[in-house]
Order: sequence, then structure tokens, then C-alpha cells
Amino acid sequence: MRELAAFLRTRRDRLRPADVGLPAGPRRRAPGLRREEVANLAGISTDYYTRLEQAGSPQPPRDVLSGVARALRLSDEERAHLFHLAGEQPDPDGPSADVSSGVRHLLDHLDEAAALVVDVKYEVLAWNPLAAVVFGDLAELLPRERNLARDRFLHSGGSRYPDPGEHFAVALRAAAAKYPDDPGIRELIEDLREGSAEFRELWSRHDVIVRRDRTKVLRHPRTGEFEVACEVLLVPDRDQRVILYTAAPGSAGQEALRLLGTPGALAPAHRPRHAPQACPPC
Repeated sequence: MRELAAFLRTRRDRLRPADVGLPAGPRRRAPGLRREEVANLAGISTDYYTRLEQAGSPQPPRDVLSGVARALRLSDEERAHLFHLAGEQPDPDGPSADVSSGVRHLLDHLDEAAALVVDVKYEVLAWNPLAAVVFGDLAELLPRERNLARDRFLHSGGSRYPDPGEHFAVALRAAAAKYPDDPGIRELIEDLREGSAEFRELWSRHDVIVRRDRTKVLRHPRTGEFEVACEVLLVPDRDQRVILYTAAPGSAGQEALRLLGTPGALAPAHRPRHAPQACPPC
């Protein structure tokens, strides 16, 4: 695992906090991200990631490799190389959890739109800095907690959004039909059916089509309620969606997004520390 360890160190050294939506903070003694920052973004412990960089860990599982690839912003070619160094094939049999470098580039250049990338089971795979303010500091959550469906039906504090849950039930039924052997999809559906009476009722309807309302009302402590338009860009080769929350020029929604996108709002002290609250799935 020495080559894997060396590769991870070189990829970490080339990143800056701003590249992954983190504040620069105090002056750093060395270039690149800190190990704990990469571990947090990847959803693993700092000790585990440190052992990976020091070639002191056994062969990491696929989900760890995928998380590290996302955290380090690896290109498609780099991700394939990472899996090769770890003795794994890069292409999984189920839905892809890796966001392409082109989609990441798109997120990096969206200033007045909150953007999320989700897979077929509504797990948030990537987001831009404005989304981290609007929906909460996703980097501080474990991957399991970055799931919009789980938050919509199982979040103990309740959803901030009044949208109905039919969208989730319909989309998850389609995902289960397309990937019948995927354990993540099966586990999510079982958890939702066990923990939510609302989801059980929706699931029992066997609906496969639902009306989609492109206008959403979001809430934030700094701005209160504001209206946005929700647009979805499909990434068909990876079965992912880019969800964009924008507002019309001159509208109150645009002013709210601009306020939340100011440097002060993006600072750690102003970041909401709750889980992302059931973003309307469009």
C-alpha cells in the first residue's frame, strides 16, 4: 500500500480549503488540506485516514475509496488510479457515488445558486458553498446523514419544508426496481418504512408518477422564508441529478441567496450546524 499512501499525500497537498468549500482559518504550516479535513469530508475517522497515508492500513473497502476520491476531488482518471492502487475495480455494479470532475467544476462556478448533487437514493454526494449555508454544514455529517429522504421522514426535529413526500417514494421505488441488489437502497427503504408512518402510507400507494412543482419555499434563520425556483440537471451516465435552487432577478429570493452567499455567511460561525432539512426533491 506504499504507492497508494504516496498518491493520497500528493493529492491532499495540492488542495486548498477553498477548493472544497472550507474556510482558510489560521495560517497553515504546510500546503494542502489537513488530514482531519480530508477524513471529515470522506466520512471516515482521522486515525483511519492517517493510517492510509502511512501505508499502515489493510486494503480499504470500496465505500472508503469512493469517499476519499470525493474528498480529494479526484478526476475520473485519478479515481480509477486510486482504485487500481488499492486492488479494486473502479466501476461498481450499483449506482455511482462518484461525481465527475465536470460537475464539480460546475458547482465551483455557481455563485447565486444553491446546488446539490444527489444519487438515486437521495444521498447528497457534492454541494457548493452556498448550499452549505442554506441547508446546513454537510461536511460535518456522516454520508449516511447526508440523505434527503432519510432527513425528510426520520429527522427528529421535523422538516422545515412543507413539501409532500410523494417525490421520495416514487423515486425510491424506481431506484429499487433499477438496482434490486443494491444494499444501500434496500436498507434506506426498510428504515423509512419502519420509522415513518407517512412513508409507509406513500409506499403502499405504488405510485410511479407524481406532479412536480418547480417553485419552492426555503427557510433560513438569517432571511426567513424566501421563494426559489428548483431546476434539475440529469447526469445520465452516473444516474445522478444536480439540483439547482435559483431566484428571479430582483426578487426577494435573489436577495436572500445573495445575503447567504456573502463571505460572513460562509464563515464557520454562521453556518447552520443542523442536518440538511429535507431539501425539496423537485
